[in-house]
Amino acid sequence: MARKPLTKPRKTATQERARVTVDALVEATARILVKEGFDKASTNRIAEEAGVSVGSLYQYYPSKEALVAAVIDRHNDEIMKVVTAAFAQVAPLPVDQAVRRLVAVAIEAHQIDPRLHRVLAEQIPRTGRLADVEAFGRQTYAMFSAYLEAHRDELRMADLNMAAFVSVTSIEALAHTAVLNGPQKLGRDTVRALVDEATRLVVGYLL
Repeated sequence: MARKPLTKPRKTATQERARVTVDALVEATARILVKEGFDKASTNRIAEEAGVSVGSLYQYYPSKEALVAAVIDRHNDEIMKVVTAAFAQVAPLPVDQAVRRLVAVAIEAHQIDPRLHRVLAEQIPRTGRLADVEAFGRQTYAMFSAYLEAHRDELRMADLNMAAFVSVTSIEALAHTAVLNGPQKLGRDTVRALVDEATRLVVGYLL
């Protein structure tokens, strides 16, 4: 039986020079994943692309799966920063305005390097990051639930946790499918139409 690859870093980069090396390795991994795919992202290839020795790579990461996991973590952190900022912005807004903004932000977040997003989504099971993705989802649901609780008097339903789950899942599925698997490239007019339709869907459900 094949041994499960190690996906945790060997150590954390604390000094500036080490952080530069780690950043170069993670960025090189992302580039190779997009251009060449997972199978060609060997540790030797990643080290070459990053301009460091493979020995330096192994000081920080035990396998290419660990590097892919680091790319996933960094990408998810970027998206969560965008989402968290959006919830802070919409806190005082009425439901229809807040949902419109959140739909637009979901699409924007999925457009942060969509080719990389697609590759990483495929590699989540291989790197053992499914639990992290689920935690990301729970955090988003919690923020949406808190927003709904603050605007309870505008809503038609009593179960706000269910409302948050249905709303967030709908927005996420629409944004993900439109950006990564949609039949056409998302130009400005298409994005505007998608935001209009998704907002109508979710607001109609909530109100």
